[in-house]
Amino acid sequence: MRITRVLGAALLALGLAAGPAAADSSPSPSASAGDGAPTQAGTSFRTAAEIEQGERATASGSTGDYLYWSFPADTGQRPTVKATVKLPARHGAETWQLDVYDGLRRRQACQYGAQSRTAASGAGSVELACVLRTVRGWSEPWANDPLPGTYYIRLTVVDLAASDLGQPVGAEVRVDSKDIGGAAAVDSSLGKPLVPGIAVKSAAEKEGSKEAVLSSFGRDGWSSGWWSDRWVWTGIGGVLAALAGIGGYALTRGSGRPSRVPPGA
Repeated sequence: MRITRVLGAALLALGLAAGPAAADSSPSPSASAGDGAPTQAGTSFRTAAEIEQGERATASGSTGDYLYWSFPADTGQRPTVKATVKLPARHGAETWQLDVYDGLRRRQACQYGAQSRTAASGAGSVELACVLRTVRGWSEPWANDPLPGTYYIRLTVVDLAASDLGQPVGAEVRVDSKDIGGAAAVDSSLGKPLVPGIAVKSAAEKEGSKEAVLSSFGRDGWSSGWWSDRWVWTGIGGVLAALAGIGGYALTRGSGRPSRVPPGA
């Protein structure tokens, strides 16, 4: 009996000593997996890596691959997409292109920026940029205006030598936005943002759900309200127009009845 108790105590002590060691050796979730920017890119619209504005996302791939990222943009913002491609040491001339699509897979035109650029033979990297138009609150059905919702980035090589196909490359992508108001602001708002899964959310709302429409990134506040700073400028313009009218009337009215007109006239 004494031997059994001694063995039991010894096993218990070994278990307590091995417990913390086993807990320490078990893999713990990485902080970058939940808080850091993604280090991989998608290969299609459906698998695009989600990034936030202001983050620097990185990815590894091969020449000939299509690299996809997605980011949110709201009314009044003018997104700027920048990409840097790190090329292998030995390669021929390559032409890389950066394209941006909205939630309806419509290619958005760039106001300015080097959307396509050719890297000389042996160059270490190539930098691309695309400044989109200001995101509007509403648009005509036939128009191609940028609207609030999810936007997709596609980075790929469009011209290279056959011997360079499949060589490893690295990519860095960053999206920043500038809030534009005044003449670029548009009143009203978009009822539903252009994000994946909006049809499912619309069906849930018809069943009585009062939950706000969320983006694919789980945040609300996509569409701004009816107020914009255009109301302020419109009010200032109306006041200035009224003052100009009063001043013009005072200048053209004169001092009274002209002296040359007879009293009986």
